[in-house]
Amino acid sequence: MDVDSTSVPKPTTNLQEVIESEIKEWHFHIYFAQKNADQHYAALELRDSILRLRRDGAFVAVPLFRVNTEPVGPHPIGSFEVWVPSETFASVFSYICMNRGNLSVLVHPLTREPRRDYESRCSWLGMPLPLDLTTLPIKVDELPLQYPSLRLGYSSQNPNLVLDDRRRLGANVENILRNEKAAARVIDQ
Repeated sequence: MDVDSTSVPKPTTNLQEVIESEIKEWHFHIYFAQKNADQHYAALELRDSILRLRRDGAFVAVPLFRVNTEPVGPHPIGSFEVWVPSETFASVFSYICMNRGNLSVLVHPLTREPRRDYESRCSWLGMPLPLDLTTLPIKVDELPLQYPSLRLGYSSQNPNLVLDDRRRLGANVENILRNEKAAARVIDQ
C-alpha cells in the first residue's frame, strides 16, 4: 500500500510542546438504560463503590452529585459523570475497567476543545453510544477546572519535572532498556 507521507500528520516530538499540552483532568461517563432496572441498579452500585473507595484512599475520583435519569446534553441515555485528576487516572481507569459489568463508559479529557474531547480524543469501555455533539461548544476560553480546592489536576501545586529532569529520566530508561530484547529502539530521523 502506497502512503503519501505529506498528507499524514506527524505526531509532535517537541518535548516542551508535549509537556505543555499534557492533559491533567478527565471525565468518565457511565451509561445505563434508564428504563432497565438492572442497569440502573448496577450504575448506582458502581457509583457508590467509587465513593467508598475514594473515602478509603484507593484513588481520587469525584462523581457529580446528579445522576441523569434522562438524556442530558450529548448523552443519549441515563448517565453519571466522574471527574478524575491525572494523578489517579490509571487507578480509576483500572477499577472501572474491571468493575463496570456490561455498562458502557466514555472516557474523555478536559481541554479547551470540548467537542474534540468527546469526538476524537475519547475512549470507550464497552459498547460506544451515539452522542449528540451539537450540544457541545467547539472551543472555550478557560480550562474547565473542576474541584480546584483539591489542588490536583490543572490546579496542582506540585511542580512538574522540568525539561532537564525529563531528559535525564528518558536517557536512564533508554540505558536500562538497551539490554531488553523485546523493547523497541529509538530511531532518530
